[in-house]
Amino acid sequence: MLHRILKIHPNDNVLVALTDLKKGETVTYDGADVVLTDDIQAKHKFAQVPLAQGDRIIMYGSLVGKAVYDIPAGGVLTIHNVKHQVSGFQGKTQSTGWNVPDVSRWKDKTFMGYHRADGQVGTGNYWLVIPLVFCENRNVDIIKQAFLDELGFGQRDVYKSYVQQMVELYQSGNTEAIETLTLQRTEHATKKRIFDNIDGIKFLTHEGGCGGIRQDSDTLCALLAGYINNPNVAGATVLSLGCQNAQVHILEDAIKKINPAFSKPLYVLEQQKEGTETELLSQAIRKTFLGLVEADKQTRQTAPLSKLVVGLECGGSDGFSGISANPAIGHTSDLVVALGGKSVLSEFPELCGVEQDLINRCVTNEIADRFVHLMRSYARAAEAVGSGFDMNPSPGNIRDGLITDAIKSAGAAKKGGTSPIQDVLDYPEYITKDGLNLLCTPGNDVESTTALAGSGCNIILFTTGLGTPTGNPVTPVIKVASNTKLAERMPDIIDVDTGAVIAGEKTIEEMGEDILDFIIEVASGNTQTKAQLLGQDDFIPWKRGVSL
Repeated sequence: MLHRILKIHPNDNVLVALTDLKKGETVTYDGADVVLTDDIQAKHKFAQVPLAQGDRIIMYGSLVGKAVYDIPAGGVLTIHNVKHQVSGFQGKTQSTGWNVPDVSRWKDKTFMGYHRADGQVGTGNYWLVIPLVFCENRNVDIIKQAFLDELGFGQRDVYKSYVQQMVELYQSGNTEAIETLTLQRTEHATKKRIFDNIDGIKFLTHEGGCGGIRQDSDTLCALLAGYINNPNVAGATVLSLGCQNAQVHILEDAIKKINPAFSKPLYVLEQQKEGTETELLSQAIRKTFLGLVEADKQTRQTAPLSKLVVGLECGGSDGFSGISANPAIGHTSDLVVALGGKSVLSEFPELCGVEQDLINRCVTNEIADRFVHLMRSYARAAEAVGSGFDMNPSPGNIRDGLITDAIKSAGAAKKGGTSPIQDVLDYPEYITKDGLNLLCTPGNDVESTTALAGSGCNIILFTTGLGTPTGNPVTPVIKVASNTKLAERMPDIIDVDTGAVIAGEKTIEEMGEDILDFIIEVASGNTQTKAQLLGQDDFIPWKRGVSL
């Protein structure tokens, strides 16, 4: 039976509408009647009890705002009558226990992955072509054009074919038929693949490497080092101009820092040393082809689930995200951790207001203190440019019920489940510790997913309530919908529908278990994510400084 309202935490003083409710209706929770004084759209919140001006708004058991003026019981919460407010935080004040979930069902399960010499296991086998500076983007694009179709990695351009059909109709004088011409989308490669054991060649063009502060160039090199070291990557070709801030030795030092025993094939070419563009490109193409020949010798082998490194991300969130999709992947994270794997919670601006809970989950005071330092430093940096975490919710978030950053954050933090926090990393540090890790990234969807892959994630879970077409070049991104309407409206981007939680058909735990089973299929190469099928290879490094 579909419930119409929900109280997320016993201490909350607001209720969530699970379906559209009309002004004047009476709803009952825990034996108490509330007469609605406004129309309440599904996903939005309303006061369970009268709230006076200045009263605290409690949701998820946390302070998420204060009343700007009196709100009657049954009154809808909006950006006009509620203001962002959160509790303060300090160092670790107590230790938090953890009820370890039962993982006996997966104890003997494995996935089929690519074993690397350093002990990491990939869920894919990709070759990278990377520019160290934006000046090399054109050369990278030329290599891309040369390789994709000839090696069978290119896809037929259905939109180009669509325009060609229109041209033919126009030239035949049948312009009227264009009005009803429909696009027939069929996915198939332009040619048969040459290499059976390579999942793709990925080209990570970007706008960095020079012109900004040195820290941004150093950070870019560290991010690219993380991608090269990612277990889903077999090897890489790097193009350098020569005079840019992001020097080759900085990249090489960053790789050694991550992995002193790094042994993957890595080909670095510098245009100002090679001479002509033709010489540079011919060498790059030749070396890359020979690298692909070697990479194709690797095959999938069984691997324990402890080799999973799962990134936890959200984008285009709605008022249901913190109720269904986010806690569902939070339970998946707990299962992965209990199995000896790693999970990574990112997006620090979307942890605003729940810091103390996360601090108390840190396993040591030192790790807790680092989280405090990173959160406060990030907040100060935002305020220095006239912004702040309170400005995080997007128009889409607000429209669908996330009216303050604190409400958004309280739901977003559910992606991290309940397990202890083993480490706190700054961008773009690489993951080394088993268990749950926190990674400092922006709330920007692509910048954050880019960071997760750069820190070593071999799978990313991405929840969305509004629909976000985001993927990653090397790490499969599993898109998890918070509601069934979205999953039915945008089936081309959604992999998993958690709307059954809202409908009362499945528990959070059951949904999280289903997601783990789906991860195993994707990690084994048996199932491609929708983002992979659409070729969504989004890559945006986080630029923290100014341009000079």
